[in-house]
Amino acid sequence: MKEILRTNELTKRAKGKELVSSLNLRIKQGEIYGFLGSNGAGKTTIMKMLTGIILPTSGDIELFGQKLTKNSKSALKRVGSIIEYPVFFEHLTALENLKLHCEYLGFYDNKAIKEALDLVHLHDIEDNVVKYFSLGMKQRLGIARAIITKPELLILDEPTNGLDPIGIKDIRDLILMLNKEYGITFLLSSHILGEMEQVVDRIAVVNRGKLINEVTLAEIRKLRTDYIELVPTNEVVKAVYILEHELQISNLKIIQDNRIRIYDQSITQNDITKKLIAHNIEIEEIRKQTHSLEDYFYEQINGGGINV
Repeated sequence: MKEILRTNELTKRAKGKELVSSLNLRIKQGEIYGFLGSNGAGKTTIMKMLTGIILPTSGDIELFGQKLTKNSKSALKRVGSIIEYPVFFEHLTALENLKLHCEYLGFYDNKAIKEALDLVHLHDIEDNVVKYFSLGMKQRLGIARAIITKPELLILDEPTNGLDPIGIKDIRDLILMLNKEYGITFLLSSHILGEMEQVVDRIAVVNRGKLINEVTLAEIRKLRTDYIELVPTNEVVKAVYILEHELQISNLKIIQDNRIRIYDQSITQNDITKKLIAHNIEIEEIRKQTHSLEDYFYEQINGGGINV
């Protein structure tokens, strides 16, 4: 599978601050690639450089095998995007906005416009003025605008922002359909980690403008383990001693100073509870958990990374 987007030591500085640092990114044709990172991690800045909105301080970008410059119109025409919030002419209708966008691109296909509106479930309100659209409706219209020309690469910054649960599912299904049926490659960012987990093929964890780790969903799923999480109300050290020496549990660790994670699957919650209570250790909480993408993300951001 060939790479359609590459960055080489991509760096952006502004006002004496390094927003993106020596980023080496590789996105393969046909995959759904996700950025995970907190607010201010540098995701939007990276996306703006990839779409030519802002120029890097140093390093370079290759799109479809071409080095991206301020004159790279042919390569950028093959890319659709929503960066931050989609902006429209508020006094125009949804349909008028899309037609105006197509005229700007030199793309004349009313059927493609209608199809895009239908895909994001806006076909019944295409003649409504955008001024009265909700944030979620504007997000849908932004996605419609981005997919009209069926771009080869679609870059979406928080594509489910402002949508209700049904709308989130609709957009997720749309991304998967466009990827499968039209072969569109996606670069997504989102704070909704559970949604990313259901869509992406590979994930880049970004923090303070740096790529911390890159991993496939398949690799994360291999790392998933069930564990029992226990929160004693007192004497955490004593509780660990009892678990290790009386229940012979060796595979455990303390999280956040007062949470104990037990990875030994042969021990039941009932066994643990009985033993600790017998030693006058009260339990505030005990439950079975599964290591998720969210766990992976926070462990990476907080420096406790998982190596894959």
